Amino acid sequence: MTDPILADLERGTPFAARHIGVTPPDDQQRMLDVVGYATMEDLLDDAIPASIREKLALALPEPATEAEAAAELRELAGRNQVVTSMIGLGYHGTITPAVIRRNVLESPAWYTAYTPYQPEISQGRLEALINFQTMVEELTGLAVAGASMLDEATAAAEAMALAHRAARNGDTFVVDRDVLPQTLEVVRTRAIPLELNVVVQDLADPLPQGAFGVLAQYPGASGVVRDLRPVVETAHAAGALVVVAADLLALTLITSPGEIGADIAVGTTQRFGVPLGFGGPHAGYLSIRAGLERQLPGRLVGVSIDADGAPAYRLALQTREQHIRREKATSNICTAQVLLAVIAGMYAVYHGPDGLRAIARRAHRYAAILAAGLREHGAAVAEGPFFDTVSVSVPGRAHEIVAAACEAGVNLRLVDPDTIGISCDEATRREHLLAVWAAFGADLGGADIERLDGAAELPESLGRMSEFLTHPVFSTHHSETSMLRYLRRLADRDYALDRGMIPLGSCTMKLNATTEMEPLSNPGFADVHPFAPNGQFDGYLQLFDDLQNWLAEITGYAAISLQPNAGSQGEFAGLLAIRDFHLANDNGHREICLIPASAHGTNAASAVMAGMRVVVVRTGGDQGEIDLGDLRAKIAEHADELAAVMVTYPSTHGVFEDHIGEVCALVHEAGGQVYVDGANLNAMVGLARPGKFGADVSHLNLHKTF
Repeated sequence: MTDPILADLERGTPFAARHIGVTPPDDQQRMLDVVGYATMEDLLDDAIPASIREKLALALPEPATEAEAAAELRELAGRNQVVTSMIGLGYHGTITPAVIRRNVLESPAWYTAYTPYQPEISQGRLEALINFQTMVEELTGLAVAGASMLDEATAAAEAMALAHRAARNGDTFVVDRDVLPQTLEVVRTRAIPLELNVVVQDLADPLPQGAFGVLAQYPGASGVVRDLRPVVETAHAAGALVVVAADLLALTLITSPGEIGADIAVGTTQRFGVPLGFGGPHAGYLSIRAGLERQLPGRLVGVSIDADGAPAYRLALQTREQHIRREKATSNICTAQVLLAVIAGMYAVYHGPDGLRAIARRAHRYAAILAAGLREHGAAVAEGPFFDTVSVSVPGRAHEIVAAACEAGVNLRLVDPDTIGISCDEATRREHLLAVWAAFGADLGGADIERLDGAAELPESLGRMSEFLTHPVFSTHHSETSMLRYLRRLADRDYALDRGMIPLGSCTMKLNATTEMEPLSNPGFADVHPFAPNGQFDGYLQLFDDLQNWLAEITGYAAISLQPNAGSQGEFAGLLAIRDFHLANDNGHREICLIPASAHGTNAASAVMAGMRVVVVRTGGDQGEIDLGDLRAKIAEHADELAAVMVTYPSTHGVFEDHIGEVCALVHEAGGQVYVDGANLNAMVGLARPGKFGADVSHLNLHKTF
């Protein structure tokens, strides 16, 4: 036996072997023998068309060992600055209970489980999601909540589309001038291909003609808490639905959207124990009044009875993604932020209604004390009731004060040169108030905090009178031991990749290596606010730059965006890029998207959302390939209107279709663009590059590949 060289000993077992599974050569050969190939190269030569097969190795750095990768990630986290952020804008400091962090966020029993299509092996997660839905329903005061959305902004855009379907008249969506800026941008983007008008105004002003919906921020981005009853009455009198973007923690103290007559509520559950993470991922929510259940996008968990007559959980109303009806789609949301929703729901279970009220009251009291001190110093704090956020007018001094606070280790929100926003949260402490006062030049100390305490800023008319979280689960598991046992009991009712294989194809959440999951809990990644000032997230910037460059090399594309937070959003963004390409070339009339009959339903749904008309191309043959004759006929029929073809490669049947190059050429000759769905990229890495064999745009489901 030949001794290994020192370099091999230093590398140890390669990461890929550890991650995918150590397969002895004899086992690999036995598998090749079964499928009739002598070598792996023979198999690849037969499976992948020679015309697209990459012969040269990818120009990527040499692979790191697990220890080296972990050290590099720690170094990148160390280049981010963990600063107390009092910026707000929908992102708040929160304390993830250690029992939840260690037994949910860091537990493969929760982070490797597959979509709960099979309820008999998903009872634990389904109960956790029922907790989440119940939490949202009771806090918002509405009848039904889904099993989570991708984030608050996406939930608001989905609510706009829902309101438009339900109202059945008008084309104008009115948005609160005090809305979160990221929500406004996503709503505007979603409205364009739907040919809806977005009007931003003070909600005290009269509604424009043709309004089908109104979006109100509650509390507003400025911090003000308004009585929305007059807004709801005016909107309903005009036949419009009302969407309230509500802060769930605030709803423990202020009147719920349902009680003031809102039709829909949206928001984020981030401040319920989910780390900031530089902006995500977080679990959004969407809840609705009775009568809108069939319009609800995404997943909904319900309670049923099993064969033995015992209660059992399962997906309700739609067993899979049946609202994604291809070209008749109303939404392309086919997933949920389950891991984050479980964390948020368990945060509510752990703290219960009294614990949540106490956290909310503390944040409110700190904001009230802070405002009282600033007013005493002579600062112009905005008038009106607030929950946890105050706006302060400082003509010409905003930059100076924000810089002084930053120097003291606190980030404030620079609204404009004359205005500063300050938000308190669960992580706020007394020393932070002192640092803010000092940045404003106020000569106040610790004793002044006690002296100024007691200033009530929420009028009784806005106070919450109704109970919430009344189910026993929210009053049972307040000790760490009880919560630990509850989480273990639920995990034991599930089947995840920590127990065995889930052979369900590319849509399966792959078993993320522990080394890849560890950074999620590192404060250098977890505790960075997405609106932190430049210079505080250099590690993230390096991480993004490296990942974009590597993905560009792997795919053969010119540029990569990391913005979309789900495959559905990647599809939408990619198709909007194609739409904008045609508009930029004075070809706005090109709106036909050709989609094979075998494609996943989200493809057609995303095309409809992007303002395209779907034309289905037949598939057939022994391997479900695209029917080239039908493709040519459809191209000829729609040549002047052809925007794109959208194909999955390898196909949904798992096949590398030999004629993919011809498909791309035919569409390009007719003036269209080629969209390759990258859900199955894991079968192409290092073997073929879509950007080189004719594709123009792809989305990549990174969790399925890396």
